[in-house]
Parts: sequence; C-alpha cells; structure tokens
Amino acid sequence: MIEVSHVSRNFGDFRAVNDVSFSIPTGQIVGLLGPNGAGKTTTMRMITGFLSPTSGTVKIDGIDICENPVEAKKKIGYMPESAPLYGEMIVEDYLCYIAQMYNQNPQEKVPALCKECGLKEVMSKNISELSRGNRQRVALAHALMNDPEILILDEPTSGLDPNQVEDVRAIIREIGKTRTVIVSTHILSEVETLCSRAIIISGGKLVADSSIENLKNSIGSTTSVFVTFDGEDSTLACEIAKKLEGVSNVSTQVSESGKNQLVISIKGDVEIRPQLVKNLVSKGFGIYEIAIQKNSLEDVFHTLTEAK
Repeated sequence: MIEVSHVSRNFGDFRAVNDVSFSIPTGQIVGLLGPNGAGKTTTMRMITGFLSPTSGTVKIDGIDICENPVEAKKKIGYMPESAPLYGEMIVEDYLCYIAQMYNQNPQEKVPALCKECGLKEVMSKNISELSRGNRQRVALAHALMNDPEILILDEPTSGLDPNQVEDVRAIIREIGKTRTVIVSTHILSEVETLCSRAIIISGGKLVADSSIENLKNSIGSTTSVFVTFDGEDSTLACEIAKKLEGVSNVSTQVSESGKNQLVISIKGDVEIRPQLVKNLVSKGFGIYEIAIQKNSLEDVFHTLTEAK
C-alpha cells in the first residue's frame, strides 16, 4: 500500500508538486501520467525517498518514508528512466554484486531473475555491449533483487523497438500479478495496455485519478465513425449520414489513400454502420472502408492537461 497525503515539493520559489494525494493498494498496476515538467518524476522520487517532501507525508505499508527510510525502502524497487548500470561489468557479475549489496544469496537470486527477466542469452556479456532493451531487462532485474512489494518504473520502454516493448510489457504484466506497480510513461497506449488505473498530474497538481474506463467516459461517451467512400458528391453523403439517429456531427476529409472520407460523431452507444452503409450504397456510393474509434486515453489526457 502506498499512501501519498497532501504532498508538495518546492525547489526554491518554484513549486514542482502542489498538494498531491492518492493511495494505491497492493496488486494494482497504475499509470502515472503528465506532460513534461508536470511533476511526475518529482512525485516518484518522493515516493521512493530520493527526495523529501516540503510538506505532506508518504507512507509505504504504513511506514513514513522520511521518519523510517531504511524500513520503507526495503519494500520498494525503483527503475529510473536512465538506469545507472556498470557498463564494464559482465551481466552475471553485476547481478551477483547487486545481490550481495542487498544481502541476498546470489546463487539463488540471480538464476531466478535471469529467468524472470529473460536474460539467459546475455548473462556472459558486458553490459556496455547490450542493446537498450537488454539493458532495461538488467535494470529491471536490479530493481527486483530485494523482492520488493512495490515496483516503480520510469519510462520502462523508452527507446525500445516494438519487439522489445512487447517483451518488457509482458514482464511487467507478470510482475504486476503479485506486486504493486507504478509505471510513468509518455506512451498512453502503454497505460491502456498495462494499467487498470491512471493518475494524471498537470502543473504539479493531481487532475485525475480513476480507472481507465471511467477516465475515458469522463469527457463524454463519444464515438467517431470513419467511412471511406467512392463518389464525388460529399454534400449528399453528409446529408445521408446526418439523418441517422444518434449522429451529432458530420464532416468530410481526404483519407490517407486519397479517397473522400466521412467523419461522423456519435453520442452514446448507437450503432449506425449497417443502416449508413445501406443508405449510401442505395444512392450509388461505393464503400472502401468503415472504421470506428471510441474515446481514447489520449483524448482524456489532452482535455485535462491542455486546460491547466
């Protein structure tokens, strides 16, 4: 359990985090979001004890991290965005060294983490020779060395190729089954894929804290239907679409393939596609493609952060 209560942090006259409060129970994967400079990293550093709050409290399983930092930090694993690794060391030697620092048995911990983090193929290589994806895996193994109840990851897939991203996400999903995980990232699709809940910070203040589905619905339940069609009379196509129940707005644009495209906004969960296609075809329009897009976390993020 993480409890952040009325936490603020000043740097001189600048207040980077302003009266932020939230709690995270055991067994949740939570996304921490915000624009650059919003206060995400400062918040994470206060949770991990790297920074002390100017005011407010951070408790890890009821332990105040400022009053009893050693006991609180034993429960935390932290992987910063630019994980500090000793590039000249061999992976296996590095992990054994970290195990000894944590008073863990290297013969037990290192093979287990090698398997959990998918490091078997690189254990005998120098860290400096590894791809960024494999360095992230080593950093993750480091963060897991003391069997933390809480894992905090800052941009865990930044700079990785698509295959590496999916590999790291799979590891995080597995870890999240038994631990509390906070993932800070700029990749909103990653939060939708990994997390059940998102916390959004903007201008140092908490502006949202809810499940992903509730956040999407918070700006209204809207759906956009994109219809790529064959025909020059865009005005007629718009009029056909506007007559359907539930349609709030219709506009036209040119698709990536250079064809005319209707963009139809719908309120609620009304299904218009079968009747729309029937009506368009009856007027001589050919349909190349029809696609649907509902509220995304990106829509919520822009709405909440651009207004601040």
